Amino acid sequence: MIQAPRGTRDFPPDEMAYRRWAEGIMRRNAELFGYGEVSTPTFESLELFTLKSGPGIIDEIYAFKDKGGRDLALRPELTAPVMRMVVNSMRSAPKPIKLFYLGNCFRYDRPQSGRYREFFQFGVEVVGADTPAADAEIIALAIKNIKDLGLEDFRVKVGHIGAIRGALNVIEELPKEKHTEILQALDKERYEEVEEILVKYCGENDASVKVKVLEHVISITDIDELEKQDATTADHLKEVLKHLSHYGFEQYCTIDMSVVRGLDYYTGMVFEIEAPALGAEKQICGGGAYSLIKLLGGGDIPSTGFAIGFDRVLLALEKEGKRPGIGRKGLYILRAGSVPYEDMVGLAARLRLSGIPVDFPLSDRSLSKGMKYASSLKYPYVAIMGEEEWEGGKITLRDMATGEQETLSVEELIDRFV
Repeated sequence: MIQAPRGTRDFPPDEMAYRRWAEGIMRRNAELFGYGEVSTPTFESLELFTLKSGPGIIDEIYAFKDKGGRDLALRPELTAPVMRMVVNSMRSAPKPIKLFYLGNCFRYDRPQSGRYREFFQFGVEVVGADTPAADAEIIALAIKNIKDLGLEDFRVKVGHIGAIRGALNVIEELPKEKHTEILQALDKERYEEVEEILVKYCGENDASVKVKVLEHVISITDIDELEKQDATTADHLKEVLKHLSHYGFEQYCTIDMSVVRGLDYYTGMVFEIEAPALGAEKQICGGGAYSLIKLLGGGDIPSTGFAIGFDRVLLALEKEGKRPGIGRKGLYILRAGSVPYEDMVGLAARLRLSGIPVDFPLSDRSLSKGMKYASSLKYPYVAIMGEEEWEGGKITLRDMATGEQETLSVEELIDRFV
């Protein structure tokens, strides 16, 4: 028996109903905030991802040559493809450009709980705005999505890459090209690597002092303390939090300068959302301000965005016991007594043509077996064509949740569900 490839999954109807429910919430919220949906190819030029993340990413992704010898890769994330699309076909569009997307991505990771080789990502990008209002809108949309899905225990950590870069710029002996290397080490909390780099350029005694300065900056969790270190960054984040207060979302946010990004194109505010229910691997969303379009040859245009790990959010919901029981939509039709099967087919056709989701037995089935089948698929209603009622043009509608029944005409039934 052939199995699905390692790190991938099949989604049967009940799982897809759950996923579509969650997708619907995220799509509606993005549209509420003025974002339009986009889609990009599942595979892209390999250069797109090596430009963004460096050649080391090749070992982490599905990279291959096509039959024409071109170097391609299955997309490992969606920000770079969306920015490539902006450069290719939306460069002259009025700014800001507000986009959202949901799609599958691929990484050659070791599969584990909540991490797959094929995974799904929901994200948004606003291109052409680098204000506190833009930063706050991105964070607010991420929080609204997570709250509306029903997750209760989550934390939003808000930082700013500017304070870290400012601390590095003070170290005159350190070449600018080494800043990224230090940021990458700080991002992974590898402080010994930071010290090794600083020792090389600053000497052993100075390096120890400078490591402590950097450790102090990334340990800041208070806006007033941040103001002492970097007043400009603190003022920016104060504005972000003020905007978030209009949504009532500032209560979920804490200043946390340990949120670091080890890539050159990150320029300002950065944030992460964690769900403690997931344990050690608890991050479900990450985002921030960046300048990737310039790297792709499209000019120095600021952007801000986030990506939600769709699979991880759903797993966090399940860990909290918040997964909703989502069944089929519409009606399941059954007949009783001597009602002709063809009448049931005709009724199903009429309801479907009226826009009502309908199913019925495709072979002769007893009423009791039909009810059991409808219940197993979580149909909210069953329409029963009883012999006497049907002769009078009536149908019995049963609410499967309450067990209550009422008798309706076909026209009344259509009015009820259209």
